[in-house]
Amino acid sequence: MGMNILFITVDQWRGECLAATGHPIVKTPHLDALAADGVAFQHHYGQATPCGPARVCLYTGMYLHNHRSLLNGTPLDARHTNVALEARKAGYQPVLFGYTDVGLDPRHQEIVDDYEGVLPGMDAVCHLNSKRKPWLAYLEQKGYDIAHAPHSVFAQQENYPDAENKGQTYAPAIFKAEDSPAAFLVGETMNYIDGHQQKPWFAHVSFLSPHPPFVAPEPYHAMFDADDMPLPVRHATWQEETKQHPWLEYYLTHSSAAAGFTTQPEKFDRLDLPDQELQQIRATYYGMMAEVDAQIGRLVAHLKQTGIYDDTLIIFTSDHGENMGDHYAHSKYTYFEETFHVPLIIRDPSDAANSTRGNVVKAFTEAVDLMPTMLNAIGQDIPHQCDGSSLLSFTRDAPLKEWRTEAHMEFDMRAPYDGKGAPPFGLKMNQCMVNIIRDDHYKYVHFTTLPPLLFDLQNDPDEFTNLVNDPKYHNVASEYASKLLSWRMENDERALTDMHLTADGDVESGMRLL
Repeated sequence: MGMNILFITVDQWRGECLAATGHPIVKTPHLDALAADGVAFQHHYGQATPCGPARVCLYTGMYLHNHRSLLNGTPLDARHTNVALEARKAGYQPVLFGYTDVGLDPRHQEIVDDYEGVLPGMDAVCHLNSKRKPWLAYLEQKGYDIAHAPHSVFAQQENYPDAENKGQTYAPAIFKAEDSPAAFLVGETMNYIDGHQQKPWFAHVSFLSPHPPFVAPEPYHAMFDADDMPLPVRHATWQEETKQHPWLEYYLTHSSAAAGFTTQPEKFDRLDLPDQELQQIRATYYGMMAEVDAQIGRLVAHLKQTGIYDDTLIIFTSDHGENMGDHYAHSKYTYFEETFHVPLIIRDPSDAANSTRGNVVKAFTEAVDLMPTMLNAIGQDIPHQCDGSSLLSFTRDAPLKEWRTEAHMEFDMRAPYDGKGAPPFGLKMNQCMVNIIRDDHYKYVHFTTLPPLLFDLQNDPDEFTNLVNDPKYHNVASEYASKLLSWRMENDERALTDMHLTADGDVESGMRLL
């Protein structure tokens, strides 16, 4: 039998939040077991934010400046292929459980629902976009009174014991853990797998958690005690924090810049949240992770019980991170590590991977590497558009002679928008791009029109001190600006650049065609 692909994504999961890579509080026993039987990538980075652009990088293997799907709802140009379309060329029929959050090209198809489209090439067996119709129908069948749920289906139980002494996110969800969106998706996935074992399958399972609203079902809502949670890493006041850069000041002082973390209006301004609130948010966030971990464990156990675990490539990752109050920021629209550092575990079933099981890779890897990895695993050619490279060299102990020594990230400052994508600072639309490069020593952040930033990550890992105007670091800033420019030039879009049209009408190519 050929190789199955189980591609698991979560939403807004910070990169350090795996016990397998050393987190002292988070409880992820099932993901830890998967890492022990596979490879964990400790320095893995999403390429963009928010969800839509980040996922397009995952699905196309392209950097943001090439695919140009800049915001949630920005259409993905139909000329770009993706992992699902390429897998179909190898005989797979990729299916979706959850959402892909891809804006479809309106020049090629009618947009009948909303911007949360399904990635072309994927069959939505269970599409859980923000409307969540299949799950809501399931809850109604189970007897939940969804029509009269306060605020939304993610509302918390009212008058829950001792909730008034905890933070806003403490009270549990109105649904049971066995009926959560994660549990529902896993159940649907297992049903599909049971009926499709006659040939290799490709299933993309896309969980919403731990994306806000921060609410967890019992018992996960109380798995972590707020008193045990660390406080955010930040200056003594938010006013001091905003002195670092105009973008950070703008982001922190615009209420539309971060989604609510409960389904009810906040009782406190985000910049003045009491410590108890901040600690409870983190405790609930970790509880949501534990709930997803349990459901992934359930799915992996099912693969083992049905005898197909050793025929299945399993990839677990997130689209982007979460600021969680660090630097007074919430959500995922900053240039800090918390926004872009995400987890990655790959469990390669091949015998060639036996020598690497339990390894923790410290090289810089990126979201754009995952499409090439999946295609490499099933023997399908990697399209010329891909900016990333297969990670099977790490899982099969065949290290490449050359590998990147930096991670690269991008975002558009219109992202935390007012619903219209209005540029901040009165900028033009094409003046809102931010590019980031970081290696083991420094991080450099370049804005199209605003001042840049430089951080010494070895001496300032929490990114408090901008060194770009320090005369002692002028040469360093210049060096990293040059590195960033070279990276952009080397990775410019190149779909046709290796072709040559001859005088006799032939098409010659020095590399693979799309």
